[in-house]
Amino acid sequence: MTHRAPDDAAKWPRTTFVDGVAEGVARAREIAGDRHVSIASADIARQALDLGLVDEVCISLVPVLLGNGIPYFADLTDAPHRFDDPAVIQGKGATHLWYRVRR
Repeated sequence: MTHRAPDDAAKWPRTTFVDGVAEGVARAREIAGDRHVSIASADIARQALDLGLVDEVCISLVPVLLGNGIPYFADLTDAPHRFDDPAVIQGKGATHLWYRVRR
């Protein structure tokens, strides 16, 4: 996701440039077909959650403290968001929590 397509956008024929988060998620769903769409950007995930475009949230707890970075859910404008109870998946070195977003 970017605020504007670069002048040399033709250089990336498999990249789709859109005008915003809602259009980006819609286009990603078209491309994905029956597969899931994942959002891996903290700010895009926040915007999509506020727009009601997120069905599930996966939080992976890893025992490492980095000290800084972009919080995934900072500055939500439509908070609070409610989730169902998580599915807990124990991984190697991480615990994964899958939450369905309540509508």
